[in-house]
Amino acid sequence: MSDYEILDPRFREMVLPNAPLERLADGFRWLEGPVWFADLQCLLFSDIPNDRVMRWTATGGVSVFREPSRFANGHTRDREGRLIGCLHGGRALVRTEYDGSVTTLADHYQGKRLNSPNDVVVKSDGSLWFSDPPYGIQTDYEGGRREPELPANLYRLDPADGSLAAVCRGIAGPNGLCFSPDETLLYVTDTGVQFDPDSPRRILVFDVAGDGRALAHGRDFHEVSPGHADGIRCDEDGNVWAAAGDGVHCIAADGTLLGKIRVPCTVSNFCFGDRHYSRLFLCASQALYAIWINRRGAQRP
Repeated sequence: MSDYEILDPRFREMVLPNAPLERLADGFRWLEGPVWFADLQCLLFSDIPNDRVMRWTATGGVSVFREPSRFANGHTRDREGRLIGCLHGGRALVRTEYDGSVTTLADHYQGKRLNSPNDVVVKSDGSLWFSDPPYGIQTDYEGGRREPELPANLYRLDPADGSLAAVCRGIAGPNGLCFSPDETLLYVTDTGVQFDPDSPRRILVFDVAGDGRALAHGRDFHEVSPGHADGIRCDEDGNVWAAAGDGVHCIAADGTLLGKIRVPCTVSNFCFGDRHYSRLFLCASQALYAIWINRRGAQRP
């Protein structure tokens, strides 16, 4: 199993010895934000520095879905199947309607502009939770340099009235996020302060409290090495899968590193997709990879 590193016997049954790592496409600049559309049998993903969102299908290969994209980063789908996107250039959370038009859901908090929304997940009640670090406005490469007006926060957008609430403050670089299968926990990656090698980089976990609308009891969950965790997802059994410097790491709910899927470059983000949501699509630096595993994703947008 050259594509795997098994560190705990539990990981052995999660991977498939006859399912190799596949390189689906390359020639991009920096990939992020994958989301699977089961009804359309396609994957959408961001090529941030090229200011475009791409589409991949098994039969048609890669094509451009949206260009310019206002430097789109993370994506998910809401409970109605519409595309939700985080924009660095637009400094906003947006929704693509059924007719293709784009609606801005949030671009300000308490009268100040958001930084650069990074990643987003949807909860079963329809609420949208997203991270807002300043990464997209710190360089011209992934959006354009701007002065931040707000600290890095984690937000919840209420589906009923569109109100925005900061559910967590004080994380240096809130980035990837995912709910546990029963939505009692929220995992958040902290990728720290950009350009500061001594800034803490870790995965945090919070209890979902306040009738499902707030967070409590934040604590350290796991520290990824090499590199740091970026995008994260939970599988059906509550294991946390994390993008890392050497591939994708699988971490048990108790924080134990079970094993790794080795990838020859840094993985920024990934998602479960394809048949039964048991295939991982990996945004890995300048290339798109995929690999089948013996687990299904917990959340299926």
